[in-house]
Amino acid sequence: MRIAVTGKTGQVVTSLIERGAAAGHEVIALGRPELDLADPASVAHALEAAAPDVIVSAAAYTAVDKAESESDLAYAVNGAGAGAVAQVARALGVPLVHVSTDYVFDGTLDRPYVESDRTGPTGAYGASKLAGEHAVLEAHGDNSAVLRVAWVYSPFGANFMKTMLRLAIDRDEVSVVADQLGNPTSALEIADAILLVATNLVADSNPALRGIFHMTASGEASWADFAEAIFAASAKKGGATAQVKRITTADYPTPATRPANSRLDCSLIAQVHGVVMPDWRQSLDRVIARLQPTAN
Repeated sequence: MRIAVTGKTGQVVTSLIERGAAAGHEVIALGRPELDLADPASVAHALEAAAPDVIVSAAAYTAVDKAESESDLAYAVNGAGAGAVAQVARALGVPLVHVSTDYVFDGTLDRPYVESDRTGPTGAYGASKLAGEHAVLEAHGDNSAVLRVAWVYSPFGANFMKTMLRLAIDRDEVSVVADQLGNPTSALEIADAILLVATNLVADSNPALRGIFHMTASGEASWADFAEAIFAASAKKGGATAQVKRITTADYPTPATRPANSRLDCSLIAQVHGVVMPDWRQSLDRVIARLQPTAN
């Protein structure tokens, strides 16, 4: 399968390149300057030249706090840019897998969100990603799968896990928010799941395979829980570790408001696509082992 993916350096893109090659697929990563989501003409030219069997829309503006002051750019990339990718997929007659986010919800429910729950982003990043979902479904909804992921970490790029490990090098204690809940999810697991969904879309025209799906690791945690697990896994490998000081969201104000509840119910994608991710703790151990392969 020939897969064109938007972006070159993001966690999901890098993971998809690795996992796609391992599965025997050809993954073509397209990013700036040849593909710029803020320039629809470049999107069309790059994707058409790639001649893919399926397109994965993974590139995005992901600076959650900075988006509050750069909302025009966030909307151009995450909203109009995603729509431009979908329009090309439609013109080429190929399926599209679009990666979205838990930030499309306001986080006020007392249970994991299902796909049919009302959206209500609390900041510009989430609102721009929701605009992207709408643009994708409007342009190519009959042959697209929108995958909402959350709390992504990996051996690649910048993420919460790597920040915690860096801080632990010279700190004995790290303050971490304990009143936000979500599903920590390895980008490597996301990549494997994207490959399965993409394969299903290429092989089968069943409308049930299209639409919006939640796709995260099993199990839930607060950021503080996640940090404690990171340090415990790191310590087992002889890596940096620290104590976690549990704080509230109010103790750590940020320009963008984070959802208190980012948990996603992934029953639908398990039923329809056969995607069932392992517990996040298992995945975390595997990622830590890649970063710190030699234990004391």
